Amino acid sequence: MAEIDFEKYRLRTFVQKLIEMDEVEIHDQPLPLTKLSGIIEATTKAILFKNAGPERVELVAKVAGSRRRLAAAFNTSEDKLYDTYFARKANPQKVVEVPSDEAPVQAVRFTGDDIDLSRLPFHPQHEFDGSCYISSAIDYTIDPVTGRSNIGCRRLSLRNRTECGTNITAPSDLKRIYTAAVGRGERLPISFTVGTHILDFFASTERAPGDELPLVATLRGETAPVVKSLTNNIRVPADAEMVLEGYLDERGYVEPEGPFGEYMGYYGAIHLDPVFHCTAITMRRDVLHQTLLHGSAFVARHGDSPNMTGLRVEAEAMRILRNTVREPIAVHLSMSGASSNHLRVSFRQHSRGEARRVIAALFGGIMRIKHVFVYDEDIDVTNDDQCEWALGTRFQASDDLIVLENMNGMPMDPSLQGRPTGAKAGFDCTRPFGRGAEIPLMRCAAKTEWGPARFQTVEQALEAGPLYYAALVEAVGSDDGREVACALDELRQKGKLGRDRDGRYSLTSAQPGMTGIVGKLYHDPNHGL
Repeated sequence: MAEIDFEKYRLRTFVQKLIEMDEVEIHDQPLPLTKLSGIIEATTKAILFKNAGPERVELVAKVAGSRRRLAAAFNTSEDKLYDTYFARKANPQKVVEVPSDEAPVQAVRFTGDDIDLSRLPFHPQHEFDGSCYISSAIDYTIDPVTGRSNIGCRRLSLRNRTECGTNITAPSDLKRIYTAAVGRGERLPISFTVGTHILDFFASTERAPGDELPLVATLRGETAPVVKSLTNNIRVPADAEMVLEGYLDERGYVEPEGPFGEYMGYYGAIHLDPVFHCTAITMRRDVLHQTLLHGSAFVARHGDSPNMTGLRVEAEAMRILRNTVREPIAVHLSMSGASSNHLRVSFRQHSRGEARRVIAALFGGIMRIKHVFVYDEDIDVTNDDQCEWALGTRFQASDDLIVLENMNGMPMDPSLQGRPTGAKAGFDCTRPFGRGAEIPLMRCAAKTEWGPARFQTVEQALEAGPLYYAALVEAVGSDDGREVACALDELRQKGKLGRDRDGRYSLTSAQPGMTGIVGKLYHDPNHGL
């Protein structure tokens, strides 16, 4: 027990790290619970409320709301995040069970008549939600048939002192396990952690063929301590902030739950769902409560769920890109595109048709993606201006739009209008293969880096080969350039100056006073060339 560090992967420790990184906005003043969500949505930073609600609890929001925060969670840099993520997944770790009296999450216990969920910071999160919510719950269950642990993410809506609503309508292992239990007329024991390290959320959204509890340790990269719940046999992370124990009753889908603002920025409709009955609340003595920015239109880019989903999708997209083309450059999921709808990738072309292969491979490998934009290596896929420019100038719908119909989509996508399948589109925003060096297909920008002089005169420089004007200025070490233009005219008057169709100067035989044309110029219908 002495070797287990119960503070290393607790939420409060991570929040302190974020504070030191200047990633947290701190609110010391007392605030009613109705004010929290507006403040949460209004800033790009994580937020620590020191006095939330009438109980004056500490509550943190959006600890996963940026790529920088995710890198900090994995204890790596942003440029190494994908590789670190895959390395953790490829190196399974184990959990170790600790006794109840050693587990910080069970230091404070409420059972029986002492249970009162209404004293926890459930708070209004969206204007048309069906109740006040805790959005940061991670559910732990055991499949009664196989004995295997299952992990997932759920919201909890407050009903009364001992009951919550939750949403188990979308296809999931928990839905399968619960539906089978209802068919047998059985309750399903379940425990929820509320207030955990970001890495535990990653574990909860992974899938494993066997027992999923060790995923918590695997994503942390080391052995993780777990403790058995007080009122059921479910083991949960012993270093969590709070646990709600209980069961989903045997009646099945009987109570309306929702609406709730979902990750695509729209409300999930009201559904009939199970009821959670709480049999125990346990927590740390200095518990830190947690809420997520799960879904909110127009500010999704700094929400928890979109960023965590984005990292997984980008990592998988990079793996596919590396297996599809010779020289992948970058991937980027646009957070403003409603979760994982818009994926941008860039690579260096080495053969004709690579962009289409990339689009097909990504749609085939990642069901969540709706639109794929493929760019050349000179485009920064994280830069909206550059991507918009390439879409506007390198994409021709009749040639470069790839539409795939009857493709499985995300059920939460309102544009599907309830259908299980829809259309997906790939946008080939690359230059024609092999023509990237042609001047009409090269992007224009100022020359900002100038090297040392290599020749004494313009003529000497051109004897070494054709050069663009700015390259000539650099070659002779000019910091002005006008004398280079005059030197070129001297060669023109001598009948020694030529230019090719890309505008490079060269030495050639020409009529004195005229510039010789080397090869053929590009056809320009506007000028008859």
